[in-house]
Amino acid sequence: MRILLVEDDEVLGDALNQSLKNVGYAVDWAKDGQLADVALHDQLYDAVVLDLGLPKVDGIEVLHRLRKRKIFIPVLILSAREGMNDRIKALDLGADDYLTKPFKLPELEARLRALIRRANRSTNSIIEFGPLTLDTNDRTISVNNTLLALSKRELAVLELLMLRSGRVVSKDALVENLGNWSEEVGTNAIEVYIHRIRKKLEHHDVIIRTMSGSGYVLEQAKA
Repeated sequence: MRILLVEDDEVLGDALNQSLKNVGYAVDWAKDGQLADVALHDQLYDAVVLDLGLPKVDGIEVLHRLRKRKIFIPVLILSAREGMNDRIKALDLGADDYLTKPFKLPELEARLRALIRRANRSTNSIIEFGPLTLDTNDRTISVNNTLLALSKRELAVLELLMLRSGRVVSKDALVENLGNWSEEVGTNAIEVYIHRIRKKLEHHDVIIRTMSGSGYVLEQAKA
């Protein structure tokens, strides 16, 4: 999952950046509203964590421009503004949730998980596909109740395939979800991760089918 973090406070931004990376997200950190607006034009994200009080372009304006372009990725607003009017304005413009500073990191992570689940048409933290079980809270995947030994990137690939099971996930989508500004992931790396995951799923009635020219789809093996 790829997240755009928009926060100009260096201390808070660094803490959020590290916290989100530690739980497996690929994070791009924009430190002003102008850079965030450009990023949202150029990149695909699973969610945005957006501060309101930003230099160059205010967070409300970033949100307004995003929704005006008919882009409906989840947006979690962060703000030190406690006024009801600011909260109402952000929600009316299309924000999905609103968290007032100061806040606890576990609460932000939980709210973000909920927004991503909702965007992927899931209301439960446990997602099942055949013998696979994905726990989006602790970000683990098990097969027949036994945890799969996956690297962070292997887990991220299989997580996306499970969240979009039955739909083709393109290589470009996987690249976008795994990479960030400081560390790019190429299509060759995606092929390596897919190969490793396939080996770990052998004999478990789940396959990752390659759709020529399109990407990959997670399927249950036919009897």
